[in-house]
Amino acid sequence: MHQASFFDSEPQQPVLDAEGGLRYLPGVFDPPWCERLFEILLTHAAWTSQQRMMYERLVEVPRRMASYRLDQDALPPLLAETAQRVAQVLDAPFNSVGLNLYRDGHDSVAPHNDKVHDLAPGQPIAVLSLGATRRMTIRAKREPRECWHMPLEAGSLVVMSHASQYHYDHGIPKAPGVLDPRISLAFRVRRF
Repeated sequence: MHQASFFDSEPQQPVLDAEGGLRYLPGVFDPPWCERLFEILLTHAAWTSQQRMMYERLVEVPRRMASYRLDQDALPPLLAETAQRVAQVLDAPFNSVGLNLYRDGHDSVAPHNDKVHDLAPGQPIAVLSLGATRRMTIRAKREPRECWHMPLEAGSLVVMSHASQYHYDHGIPKAPGVLDPRISLAFRVRRF
């Protein structure tokens, strides 16, 4: 396992592939913007709770979610400007955003890869972090199953290539000592 120093002011790239691999870009958004956007989304996003089948029973998903089509839906304030800035930084035509609200360290998302069937090939997935710092775990699907733990600070972007979804899982594990909420915004280019 790797515990990289992702708090460095320099971008990090633990995974390389022909489409850019996986990159951590700290400080893309400044603290005042992050704080304002966090408060707006916490109050105005269309948060829902969901249930999923797990181990043959229906369980509550341990976080709140919201999603928007950037080209169709009415968006909370500042979300359109944020999406435009992320698109400019990465030169990608993002058209959707999925939001996750981790209310505290008890909320999480299990290791997974994004479903690529409805994502535009060759386009990145960008995750903007707001609020509390939480750790993302990246794990290779095949031996030697390398693993990285990345503390995601507010204002940072994690950029994952389309190709990386075939070879790596990512997740946000529970962190019982974390009391403050975190919001993640996952920008994607959907084919339909």
